[in-house]
Amino acid sequence: MIHAAIVFSKSGKVRLTKLYKGAGTTKERRRLQNQVVAEVLARVKGPTAHRMCSFVEWTEDRVIVYKRFASLYFAFIQDRGENELLTLQLITMYVEVLDKYFGNVCELDLVYNLSRAYFLLDELLLGGNMVETNKRLVASIVSKQDEMVELYEADPEAAVNAMSTS
Repeated sequence: MIHAAIVFSKSGKVRLTKLYKGAGTTKERRRLQNQVVAEVLARVKGPTAHRMCSFVEWTEDRVIVYKRFASLYFAFIQDRGENELLTLQLITMYVEVLDKYFGNVCELDLVYNLSRAYFLLDELLLGGNMVETNKRLVASIVSKQDEMVELYEADPEAAVNAMSTS
């Protein structure tokens, strides 16, 4: 099970955080974010960074799986018994879905369209478990949500009628 998804920049600025189990207080969430960011950045900035794998045995029962895309790091915290390679594939799939939706995603897309990034992640993961593997389907579902929002903003009554007929 995935316990958390954290996306942050090379400088350590957190851009997206999704916690799936035991979110705790705001202070605990911030501490978790800071620990994960510090752990990953310490590994990638060290002299042996080129020889490090993308898995960090973090606690007795948790593993951090991370991958860098452009200037962003995507880190998922998972149970120790889970398949790390599958989680790496999930991270890659999430980035590909972001690319498909935003068209070559960058850090600013996450800053200015954070709700869309959360929607896309929610279509892939539900309660920390992968629920969808079709990238095109995920992107099209969120695009349809966008169309419904635009329709509702233009004509709320027509949007309600369209939703009731579909």
